[in-house]
Amino acid sequence: MTNYLGKPKPGSAPIYLLRHGDSRPDGVKRYVGRTDHPLNATGRAQTERWRTELSGIPFRRFFCSTLIRSDETARIIRGDSGVSVTALPDLCEISMGQWDGVPMEEIRRSFPEEYRRRGADPAGHAPPGGESFIDLRGRVVPLFTRLLRDEEGPILVVGHAGVNRVILCHLLGMPLDNIFRLGQDYGCMNIIARETGTCRVEVVNFRPWFGFPVDRDPLLK
Repeated sequence: MTNYLGKPKPGSAPIYLLRHGDSRPDGVKRYVGRTDHPLNATGRAQTERWRTELSGIPFRRFFCSTLIRSDETARIIRGDSGVSVTALPDLCEISMGQWDGVPMEEIRRSFPEEYRRRGADPAGHAPPGGESFIDLRGRVVPLFTRLLRDEEGPILVVGHAGVNRVILCHLLGMPLDNIFRLGQDYGCMNIIARETGTCRVEVVNFRPWFGFPVDRDPLLK
């Protein structure tokens, strides 16, 4: 098996920031934040692939959110290694409030002004009863900063699309208005190198099966 990511340099303590595997229950595009879907068959295949790809990394700890799709991803990758998995509420995906689990087309059709406002102000606009990306940043970035400070690593953090984008925007100095310029596909990996007093984003949105449908990836056979 080819190790696409390579092993970390001796003495380094990178953070591997993963998006959970695919958890869509059907082909309908929905707003999904706290809706608690488990991994689907594709998501489990993606996660098992990562277990193989990451088997040579001496992880110190695994962190995930309290949502099933994140917790499942972390535990499948952990396997029988005995490394602890810690679920943290502040790693949960952005809350979409009354829109959570609702098809996007239904929101666009039924609440056109609210839909337009979110598109015009992705950073600051919160759906009814939900969070904005500014709100999300307010809970995620302090947590991630503590992990940078307190965890020796290497560690694996299983986040969500919104959570990971907020972290990457923070590290790259990008405004949240540009948050959707960062791809975060299901099961993608981001790698953050830690150096004295600073961090460097080395890998973004990497998928070892890229170019293959995950169920026909020859390296999954």
